[in-house]
Amino acid sequence: MPFSGLSKFGISFLSKFRCSQMPHPLLQQYTFIDTPGVLSGEKQRIERSYDFPAVTEWFASKCDLILLLFDPHKLDISDEFKEVISSLQGHDDKIRFILNKADQVNTQQLMRVYGALMWSLGKVINTPEVMRVYIGSFVDKPQNDGIMGPLGKELFEKEHEDLLKDLKDIPKKSYDRRVNEFVKRSQAAKIHAYIIGHLKNQMPLLFGKAKAQDLLIHNLDNEFAKVQQRYRIPGGDLPNVDRFRTILATYDIDKFVRLKKHLVQAVDDMLAHDIPSLLQEAQHLS
Repeated sequence: MPFSGLSKFGISFLSKFRCSQMPHPLLQQYTFIDTPGVLSGEKQRIERSYDFPAVTEWFASKCDLILLLFDPHKLDISDEFKEVISSLQGHDDKIRFILNKADQVNTQQLMRVYGALMWSLGKVINTPEVMRVYIGSFVDKPQNDGIMGPLGKELFEKEHEDLLKDLKDIPKKSYDRRVNEFVKRSQAAKIHAYIIGHLKNQMPLLFGKAKAQDLLIHNLDNEFAKVQQRYRIPGGDLPNVDRFRTILATYDIDKFVRLKKHLVQAVDDMLAHDIPSLLQEAQHLS
C-alpha cells in the first residue's frame, strides 16, 4: 500500500487509519478512501487529535477524484469543513459534489435545497466555474419513489449513470492527470526556486542578518509581489503567503542557495519538449 507518507501525521492518526482488501475485480484498478465525517464544534475538533485538513490535503494530491457528500437536512458548512475545502485548493478539477439522500425531500423542497447548497458552496469555493453536483440517493436502501414521484426517479437514474461514467473514466484520465500533476509540481518547484533565490539576494553579506531576515519575513507579501513582477508569474500560481511565512521562520535564509539559472532552464526545456512528447505517446496508446 502506498501510504507510508502518512507516518508524518503521527500515532494519533495512524492508530485510527484502517485498510481493507476485498477480492473484487473493480478494486484491481480503484482504491477508495473513506474519510470520517466533518465535525462542527471546536471541542470535537480538538478531540480528533490529528490535523484532519492536512491529512485530506495529502490524499487530495494523490487521488484522481474527490467526492464531497452533503445531506439535504445538513447543508451548513462548518469551520472544519471550510478548512478541508481550502486544503483542496489546486485540485478543483478533481472535485465532485454529491447531494445524497435526496429522496427524503419532495421536488419543490429539492429545488430549494439545491439552491441553498450552491449558495453555501459559492461562499467557500473560489472558482468562476459552475460546480458539478450529483443528485440522488446513493445508499444501500430502496429509493423512496413516493416522495419524489416519476420525475425524481428519472432524475436520480440519470444522475446515477453520470456519476458511474465519471468513475469509470478515471483509469482513462489517470495518465493525463498524472502528467498534469507533474507539470504543476514542476512549475511550483520553479516558482519556489525563484522565491528562495530572491530572498537569498536580499540578505546582507556580513552584518545584520537576523534583522534582515525578520524584515523579509514581515514584508513577505511585498517580496512575493517583486518576484511575481520580475518573473511574470500569475498571481494564482504563487504559494500561500501566510503558510510560506510560517515555514520560512524556521529556516536560516542566509544558508539558502542562490538561483541556478541553468537548472531553471532545464525545467523549462522539459516542460516545452518532453511533456508534449509524453502526451503524444499516450494518445497513440489509447
